[in-house]
This record gives sequence, structure tokens and C-alpha cells, in this order.
Amino acid sequence: MSNLRMKFALQLICATAIAPCVLVAQQGEIPEAPAIKLDAKVVPPPSPAQMQASSSQANASSAPRLTLADAEQMAQQHNPDISVAHLLALGQAQVTREVQSAELPTATGSLTAVGSHAYSRITAGAINNPSIYDRAAGGLSVRQLITDFGRTHHLVQSAKESAAAQMENERATRQDIALAVDQAFYQTLTAQAVLKVAAETVAERQTTVDEVSALTKSKLRSTLDLSFAQVQLSQAQLMQIDAQNAVDAAFANLNAILGAETDQRFELVDPTPSAPVAAPLDAEAMVRTAYQARPDLISAMDAATAAKQYSTAERELWMPTVSALAVAGGTPVRDDQIKSNWYGAAGANVNIPIFNGFLFNARANEAKMQAGAAEERVRSLRDVIARDVRTAVLNARSAFQRIGVTEQMLNQANMSLDLAQTRYKLGLSGIVELSQAQLAQTQAQIAYANARFAYQTELAVLRFQTGQ
Repeated sequence: MSNLRMKFALQLICATAIAPCVLVAQQGEIPEAPAIKLDAKVVPPPSPAQMQASSSQANASSAPRLTLADAEQMAQQHNPDISVAHLLALGQAQVTREVQSAELPTATGSLTAVGSHAYSRITAGAINNPSIYDRAAGGLSVRQLITDFGRTHHLVQSAKESAAAQMENERATRQDIALAVDQAFYQTLTAQAVLKVAAETVAERQTTVDEVSALTKSKLRSTLDLSFAQVQLSQAQLMQIDAQNAVDAAFANLNAILGAETDQRFELVDPTPSAPVAAPLDAEAMVRTAYQARPDLISAMDAATAAKQYSTAERELWMPTVSALAVAGGTPVRDDQIKSNWYGAAGANVNIPIFNGFLFNARANEAKMQAGAAEERVRSLRDVIARDVRTAVLNARSAFQRIGVTEQMLNQANMSLDLAQTRYKLGLSGIVELSQAQLAQTQAQIAYANARFAYQTELAVLRFQTGQ
């Protein structure tokens, strides 16, 4: 008897739920959404998050399109860090010219006019006591380094290697900015995808609230179900507020990397392929590629070579310096003691260091230690690069695997939600089961969006780590 009563009650519930749909169908209209609708209902005012999202969608519709390649090009042109690195490279190139100037002649022109006491000499400040004569003269002096036995040559080579290292630093900065653009671009796409999921979740939760409210008024559901559905709606609205804030923050970060001072919005073009290519498996080949292409490693190697050249130059401080000097000029106004109206001379000079308090020894040892430290920095950087490349390969593999898993999870969540909605409409389950299915679908959608863009980000990191 109890089974017959239960069967009768179930048939009564189903008939009550299906009756409005049959009535509407007889009128020639097939509803697509809820089974029970109110003829008149109060539409709640939009929340601040919905108003902000609508404003963002309106701005996005009129925003300029921006591809990933365009974003990278904009950053290369406008990011100030790249300008700083370029200027530093140009400045270091001038250091090479400064050092090379020691190998070229030095010419100096002089104009001198002297009035002196008759028969006076300079008797203080020096061992010799030269005579001073009234005169007005002009002349030219030229000095040329003949040889310092390789010291200046090694200084020039050290400066050239330092300039090359600075150029590689500029290239490394450009790659840093390119990676930052890729990460910010995909981060913004992820935030937009999550915001879309949040907006759809709010709409679905609102539909659920409307359906449960209608069922409650029809005495088919309790007010507990309605309260629970309204809580789920509020939680979805909070998620939408957080998602909108994440989108705004992501655009702020992207604009900063692009070198824009204004908060400009773009319509980002999703470069993610529908069927992503699997991550590379040969990490050791990637490590070898990084050793050859990483600009920071090349810069460190150039800096080590520069330090070695400078160490050799400091060791050659003890070598003699041979230079030549020539002077010529005229003395149109002169004392009677100066017989000729012009002068000229040429000669050579050899400076031989003998003792300076062990200064040159200390400088040579310091430079040698600095060169050794530079070589160890190269070795340390190679170890770091090998670790980072292997880690990037592992992260890319894991991110690729997460795409398949999250896609499968999303499909299962969609199926579970369909079953939960059917069971709830037939009165076979409660609001808790339906809410759990809706929450599982939302989480699966967010996880799938994160997985898609996270894999592209990891590929960008892998390209950066290998110097591509």
C-alpha cells in the first residue's frame, strides 16, 4: 500500500510540473528554459559587477584589436626598459673609443703671453730654475704612443668584449619584455575567460532562482530550496566581481608592459590553437640549444673574456712605455734674449716603472681574481640555465596533460549537471545535488580555461629559457 501511495504522489508531482508545458505546447510555443514560469515577476536591479561587466563589454566592442605579435612589437617600441638597455649598449661602445684613443696621436695647440720682471727666474717649486722672458707665442705639440708592449691593446680588447656583453644584455632585455608581454597577454585572456564563465554562472543561478521561486509559490518546493538557490546566486555574483577586478588588473599590467601610461582596453585576439601541439620531450636537446642561444649566457661569457683581457693588461703595467713628442710654433713678440721667431723640436721618451709601493702587483692580482670570478659566474649560469630549461619542459608537459584532463572533467560536469537538473525537475533530488552539479561545472569551466592559456604561457617560458 505504501508503494502505491508513493507512486501516486510521484505521478502527481510530475503531472503538476509538466502541465504548464503541455498547455503552452498546445498554444503553439515550446519553452526553452524553465518548466514553470511566472506570468509577471519582479526583475532585480543589476548588481555593480553586472553594470561594470556591461560597461567593459561595451568598451571592448569599440576597442582596437590586438594580436600577440602586435603586442610584442608595441612593447619593443615603447617599453622604457628596452630604451635603457639600448642606451647603455651605445654608451659602452663609446668606452671602446675612449680606450682606443690612447693608440692615436694627441695634438694640442697653445697660445701664451707672458710679462715678467727683468732677469727673473722661477726659483721655488722645482729643482731647476728656468728663466722667464716677456713673450707672446703660439704653437702646436703632438704626442704619440709608440708602444707599451701590449697593455693598451688588451685594454681595447677588454672594452670591445664589454661592449659585446652589453649588446647581449640589450637582447636579453628584449627577450625579457617579450616573455612579460606573452605572460600578461595570456593572463588577460584567462581573466576574460573566467569573467565570461562568471557572467554565465550568474545568469544560470538567476534562472535557477526563478525556477525554484515558481516551484515554491506552487507549493512544490520548500522555502529552504529558494534560500539555498539565492545563496548560490550571491556567491556567483561575488565571483563575477572578483573576475571583473582580475580583468581590470590584467589590463593594467599589460598596458604597463606595453609602455602605455593610459588604461587602454583592447580586443585581444586569442592565438590559442584548437588542437595544441604536444610539448617537446627531449629536454637535453633544449639545454644544448639554450647554451648556444641564451643572450645572458653569451653576455656572461663576453664579460669573462673582457675580465681576462683586463687582467692581462694590468699585469703589463710593469712594461716600459715608449712615446714620441714633437713641438713647433712661432714667437712674434719676444724679449731680446729670444733670438729666433720660431721654435721646433722632436724626441722620444721611455718610461720604465721601478717601484710604486706594490701598487701594480695589487692591481694585477685584483684583476686576476675578478677574471676568475667572472668565469665561475659563467659556470653557475650554465647550471641555472640547465635547471630552468628542464623545469620549463616539465611544466609544459604537465600543462599539456592538464588540458586533456580538464576537458574531460568539463564534459563530465556538463553531463552531471544535465542529469541533476532533470532529477530536480522530476522531484527525485534536492537543491543540494543541483547546486553541487552547478558548482562542479563552474569549476570545470574555469579549470579548462586556465589549462588552455597556462599551456601557452608555459610554451612561451620554454622559448624564453632556450633563447628563442
